[in-house]
Amino acid sequence: MLAPVVRWARRRLERSLAAQPSPAERVGEVGGRARVATLAVVLLVLVAVFAGRLVDVQVIHGPAIAQAARDDRMSTITVAGTRGSITDSTGVVLASSVPRYDISVNQKLISANRGNTDEGVAPGARGVAQLLAPLLGTDSDELVAKLVGKAGYRYLAKGVEPKVAREIAQMRLSGINVELVSVRVYPNGALAGDIIGFTGSGSQGRQGLESSLDDQLRGTAGTQVYERGRTGQPIPGGYHSGQAAVDGRSLTLTIRADLQWKAEDAIAEAVAATGASSGQIVIMDPNTGEILALADDSTVDPNNPGPGAGGALSSAVSDVFEPGSTGKVVTMAAALETGAVTPTTQFTVPDTYSVGRQTFHDSHPHAVQHLTTAGVLAESSNTGTVQVGQRMSAQTEYEYLRKFGFGSRTGIEMPGESAGILHHVDDWDGRTRYNVLFGQGLAVTAVQAASVYATVANGGVRIAPHLIKGWTEPDGTWTPVAPPAPARVVSALTAAQLGTMLESVVDDGTGSSAAVPGYRVAGKTGTAQNLGTGGFTASFVGFAPADNPKIVVAVILHDPHTSIYGGVVAAPVFSDVTAYSLTALHAAPSGVEPTLYATTW
Repeated sequence: MLAPVVRWARRRLERSLAAQPSPAERVGEVGGRARVATLAVVLLVLVAVFAGRLVDVQVIHGPAIAQAARDDRMSTITVAGTRGSITDSTGVVLASSVPRYDISVNQKLISANRGNTDEGVAPGARGVAQLLAPLLGTDSDELVAKLVGKAGYRYLAKGVEPKVAREIAQMRLSGINVELVSVRVYPNGALAGDIIGFTGSGSQGRQGLESSLDDQLRGTAGTQVYERGRTGQPIPGGYHSGQAAVDGRSLTLTIRADLQWKAEDAIAEAVAATGASSGQIVIMDPNTGEILALADDSTVDPNNPGPGAGGALSSAVSDVFEPGSTGKVVTMAAALETGAVTPTTQFTVPDTYSVGRQTFHDSHPHAVQHLTTAGVLAESSNTGTVQVGQRMSAQTEYEYLRKFGFGSRTGIEMPGESAGILHHVDDWDGRTRYNVLFGQGLAVTAVQAASVYATVANGGVRIAPHLIKGWTEPDGTWTPVAPPAPARVVSALTAAQLGTMLESVVDDGTGSSAAVPGYRVAGKTGTAQNLGTGGFTASFVGFAPADNPKIVVAVILHDPHTSIYGGVVAAPVFSDVTAYSLTALHAAPSGVEPTLYATTW
């Protein structure tokens, strides 16, 4: 009985002893536990370090890091205000700004375009060129050359039409940017080109009114700040701020597009027909001083001014010439105003007349004439005009030349206006003292010449010529420009007498070719040697209707070859332009025949 129990106890003891680790195993177990503890400590340290770094990044320096990252994604662009338009006095648009688009490339991103094998579009630059070349109207191989490289920004095309720009934008090509810009356009081409001028890069005015009024037309630039994506596109919902641009003011001119066209067409034809080197026509409203047309025989097309353009100005305000016999109107005005003569004062007029050592001639030989003051003007006699001038002092003549605007800028808003030439009376020599009486020894611009006759037509009151009628603010508010202050030069009586005398020039004098059927016309022919070219300047300046003046027209032709006389080459142009202008302005025909002064005795 005892033996089974002993065997059972022995087996239990053996199993118990077998479950106990050996001394060596007990040493290994202790080492394992130490390694686990060490690893746990290391892990705890790492967790602590990462936690600390996380706190540093997210809590302590988090805002600054986020701001730096956002700053790196920011793009700032300048947004120009839309340039104000320029219109004529009736609202015809002469210059305006329209939306266009510039297409540019970030060459670093072009390789990201994968193309489309199904549609035969190659990857990278070759595929982008395949898609863009037909839209941009360029050769695909040439476009590839612009797409490949390391430049972050390069223009592919400028001034692209909105329809084309939309098609390009919808392609969502990596590295291709479509930017809205404003482009200056001139719907009427070269019409009034020398007045308006044109703009250069960045829509900055470079010539004419576009240049001199650039600050007001251009407006104030704004900015746009936005968060961009990898390809440069704005991130939807991303940061966006900026300052809105302020559009420029819009300008309304005093000129009329229809009269400007007629003047430009007429002077170009006259220059071609007479072989003249150049010419100008000025149309002016004598009652307001407004310039209705300012024309040169050649003008620049602001849409395509050419590489040499930029310094050219309207010759009607910059070029000077001796007025010749058209300047006699000042002598007559001064003599009438001071009481030195009346319209019917009698003069014995030879074709040659001497004062001291100075001898003066008429334009052609003739027998001795018996002319009144009106007749001297009608026949454009130099010798008779010298006799009229002898009844006044040189100082008086000089003062009236100044009053009529000789030797001073008119103040017209065009850049580059010349003051003309009028030497001080103290500097006149023995011949100049009399030359100035018949329009020599001094020089004027076409605008100054027109202004003299406008003063007579306006009852002796001078209103300086001007081109600006008013401004329209970006919000639509219209602000008219106050006309220059009027200044009385001669009395209304003197002006009326002089106007009647000028009618005799057209009715029975050297200016008969200037007549306009149905309207009374007052004016004067002029011929003077052009010292710069050795030729002559032929002119006719006058106003109509003489009984109720609506317009003054000055026609100037430099170096005509068919004839040197204003009555022959300039007067017919005056008649054509004046007839057209009076019709366009709906001017009523003259209803009463003039009562003219006797021209002979």
